[in-house]
Amino acid sequence: MALFSDVCRSVRTLLGQCQRSTAAAAWIHCQSSRKYSQTAPEPEPVISDNEAIGKTFVNRNPRNLEQMALAVKDRGWATVWPSRQYYHRLVFRRTQHHITAEVYSSDSVHPVLSCSTKEWALKRELGSTRSVAACRAVGEVLAQRCREAGITRIVYREVPWKFRSESNQTFWTAMKEGGVMLGEPRQKFI
Repeated sequence: MALFSDVCRSVRTLLGQCQRSTAAAAWIHCQSSRKYSQTAPEPEPVISDNEAIGKTFVNRNPRNLEQMALAVKDRGWATVWPSRQYYHRLVFRRTQHHITAEVYSSDSVHPVLSCSTKEWALKRELGSTRSVAACRAVGEVLAQRCREAGITRIVYREVPWKFRSESNQTFWTAMKEGGVMLGEPRQKFI
């Protein structure tokens, strides 16, 4: 048994010496190779045409300044009614047979968006093309079209005696519930 323990001890010492000598040899080899090696050169960046930045910047969203209330509004004359100080204006009309709502831009005489009970898709769903329910339907459809076009704020000014009517109030409520704010932010002068 003593002989077996002496053999184990001598094998352990032999292995320890082998490990130390290989580690020392590796360290010496590493040090010697460092003297003769150089750092690798930095690779030059590759710039593709897709990543190049142009010198001029073009705003692709022309309504961006409107949404930040920085775009110029036409002031018009002080005595002109309705005022021309808006980006988009909502006009609500009731004739003998139909109801029409149109959104005008400040620089256009033609409507940007419109909705009317003259449209067959709306007319076939309504019992009457002039009732309060028709006003609500026109308001809901126009609010959806405004949101799809990206118009979220509109100026809506109506003569007070017309605005008090139930049909105008219902149209106004339907537009508000549809997610369109009926008023624009004050213009910021920078």
